[in-house]
Amino acid sequence: RIRGLASSNPAMTRLATQLSATLNVVLALAFVALVLNVKTQQSVVGSSMVRTPTHKIIPVTPSMRINARAASQSRNLIAPQSTARLDFLEAKPYYDQSGIPVNTHKNKAPLTAKVVSVERIVGPKATGETCNIVIDHEGKMPYWEGQSAGVIPPGIDPKRNKPYGVRLYSIASTRYGDKFDGKTMTLCVRRATYWDPELGREDPAKKGVCSNYLCDAKPGQELALTGPSGKVMLMPEQTPEAPIIMLATGTGIAPYRGFLRRLFVENTEAGEKFKGLAWLFLGVANSDALLYDDDWKAIQEKYPDKFRYDVALSREQKNKKGGKMYIQDKVEEYGKEVFELMNLGAHIYFCGLKGMMPGVLGAMENVAKSQGQSWEETLEKWKKNKQWHVEVY
Repeated sequence: RIRGLASSNPAMTRLATQLSATLNVVLALAFVALVLNVKTQQSVVGSSMVRTPTHKIIPVTPSMRINARAASQSRNLIAPQSTARLDFLEAKPYYDQSGIPVNTHKNKAPLTAKVVSVERIVGPKATGETCNIVIDHEGKMPYWEGQSAGVIPPGIDPKRNKPYGVRLYSIASTRYGDKFDGKTMTLCVRRATYWDPELGREDPAKKGVCSNYLCDAKPGQELALTGPSGKVMLMPEQTPEAPIIMLATGTGIAPYRGFLRRLFVENTEAGEKFKGLAWLFLGVANSDALLYDDDWKAIQEKYPDKFRYDVALSREQKNKKGGKMYIQDKVEEYGKEVFELMNLGAHIYFCGLKGMMPGVLGAMENVAKSQGQSWEETLEKWKKNKQWHVEVY
């Protein structure tokens, strides 16, 4: 109808032409705006993907959100070696254990220390949350690698109607601390929680008091420390040629972090004179639950002849029978080599949940039988020679 009117009326023809031109401009502008909007959204999405942090520093608590960067810097990879000679906390000779500090700070008179940083060190698919916690003790709580520290959480235990008691944690740093100044210690703590199937959520009334207290701690927060305690897990530094075999499940990795930093990171006489093999077995649920994995790989790359690293990932690997791969399966897999090293004077260490021990002992018994040895006599000999070190909880 418009075309008909336009053909018979010149004014209408001009109007139609103008309307058509205007409509074309509007459509063109709309198309340009649409294209720009899509590109902007793609840019935003791409930019956000680039900025997404790696899983090792995912903040999950307010304290971590505030201090994630500082915490990451405080831990440092194990690869960089200290250049300055560290000897101001050494015995004379360095392997003399007669003067090792024990219970410098007791339960009734704990040391007041301060939190430096709290860092989540597992990925999003880990079966729980584990934190690397650096504590400043101002040099007032000297300790040796393999010892433990006590933490007294604040509050009243409702079961006893008394203040909470001491919780022990294996120290995850050398005597010099991660800053090499002898004033800090590091703890590796897994947050203990309880999932209530009836509630369909975690029950805060059943959570681990001290582990949650530590994992939620903020920089500058004061802690009550006791210790150090323990001599069972000390390194055999009087025999620097002796191999060291370390078995850990989860946070049982803590003392070995101290061992390995002393042997391969710090510039000490102990590290200089170590001529043996350090062999670490770590058992966790999956790859995201591996603790200090980059550190161990860095050592392995730098010292391939002096350090071995094997992991058992129960939810990702299969043992030779097709079942889940646990740490005892790894030990049995390399059983012949383990026994050879033990017969050469190696020291073997166990740290982690006590549930690891029956499986590991069973695996080692199988290895002994396969070699025609009496397991009972072999174990008795290792214990008598002080080659057998166990700290489980």
